Amino acid sequence: MKEQIINSSLQQFLQQGIRKTTVQKLITPLGISTKTFYKYFADKEDILTHCVLRHYAELSKRLSSLEGETRDPLLAMVELWRQAIVLDFGVNHIFYYDLNYYYPKIQDSVLRKFSSKYIGLLSRLTASCIRMGYFRKEIIPALVPKIISILYSSITRTGEFKSFRLSTDQLMQNTIDPYIRGICTGKGLKTLSKII
Repeated sequence: MKEQIINSSLQQFLQQGIRKTTVQKLITPLGISTKTFYKYFADKEDILTHCVLRHYAELSKRLSSLEGETRDPLLAMVELWRQAIVLDFGVNHIFYYDLNYYYPKIQDSVLRKFSSKYIGLLSRLTASCIRMGYFRKEIIPALVPKIISILYSSITRTGEFKSFRLSTDQLMQNTIDPYIRGICTGKGLKTLSKII
């Protein structure tokens, strides 16, 4: 039952946002009582924490599979960010707005749990790109994931780009792609033009 409540609640939070979703709205589709809900969860924040952990675990699993799918680190890096945006844009932006504005401690806690894994992965991909001559030698591998994360957060965690009504590919082409191009060598640019 606990897993059913988490799965159902996550879908509702993702579709409707967090602030407007009450415990009563969470239990109605399941046909359970509030007593059953409170048997498993202390309150709305408790279920939200479980849901956010599940959401990021699912994103993490999908994105992790990309590393093993290709031997080309530049292709893997571009595809990782493109897939991350596609996955995140399947989510109502109100969910992230509510999470960041009303529940920042939950968001920060969950992001800390998952971010070190991806910073490590992107640092390794960046180092491989430098070794293979795709990226300029003076690039610091540990900085690249931080910079791309900031760009990525501006795309997915705010409504800044909503008024432009751009597709996922258009957002990539105007934010993360120019940064990646800027750190590329001639060889990297040539390879990147085949990918994008």
